Amino acid sequence: MTTPMPVLFIHGLWLHATSWSPWTEMFEREGYTASAPGWPGEPDTVPEARANPESIADRGIDDAVEHYAAIIRGMDGLPIVIGHSFGGMIAQKLLGQDLAAAAVAIDAAQIKGVLPVPLSALRATLPVFKNPANKHRSVSLTAEQFRFAFGNALSEAESDDLYERWSIPAPGKPLFEAALANFNPHSPAEVDTANAQRGPLLLMSGGKDHTVPESVTRATLKQYRHSDAVTDIKEFPDRGHSLTIDSGWREVADTALAWLRRQGL
Repeated sequence: MTTPMPVLFIHGLWLHATSWSPWTEMFEREGYTASAPGWPGEPDTVPEARANPESIADRGIDDAVEHYAAIIRGMDGLPIVIGHSFGGMIAQKLLGQDLAAAAVAIDAAQIKGVLPVPLSALRATLPVFKNPANKHRSVSLTAEQFRFAFGNALSEAESDDLYERWSIPAPGKPLFEAALANFNPHSPAEVDTANAQRGPLLLMSGGKDHTVPESVTRATLKQYRHSDAVTDIKEFPDRGHSLTIDSGWREVADTALAWLRRQGL
């Protein structure tokens, strides 16, 4: 009997790991073993995370990568890694380190070497950058800030519902690390984009995303030009940063699944 392929889901900032529940249930039905562990220090539930915001404070990119790498080392085989936002950056780092069979990076945070920083991205992250001390703190979004950063392509009611269901405080440190990536020769936001032996990678982007505009995803794709490994891109023109959790999530999940099937996974 063939062992089911493991799939590891990694969320980004301001969302709880349980926001992947529809995806894990779908992938389980499709014959995979699926898990969505939280970031290091993340409490098990949304209410606990909101009540204990400092539990995830001062956790950076390397902390998260090593956390998930340790989880992968405990698996029977290399997983498919699917990540959103900073989870998409982490997925790329794990793939570049040959710790993933394949990766799907959805609206992935800016990796080292990507230069455009659109104004909408700066506004979406302003709640963190407005105070330098937030590098070592956790920061929460208001419903209005969440609507700009995640739910701008949705109705106000749907955005507010997602905020109530899934939004949690996030560590500020990864955003400061990514912002300074091109000035740091040893930046944790660096990805081994030249690895020609890695598994396949699919980059996904939302055309209305304020937090990671599609120009960032296209610039990320160019960073892989020196690798012969499979690197594909898929754009959803009418979707925002909430595309993994809003009412249209199934289209994104089906697209990822169909791509994985084409890779023989």
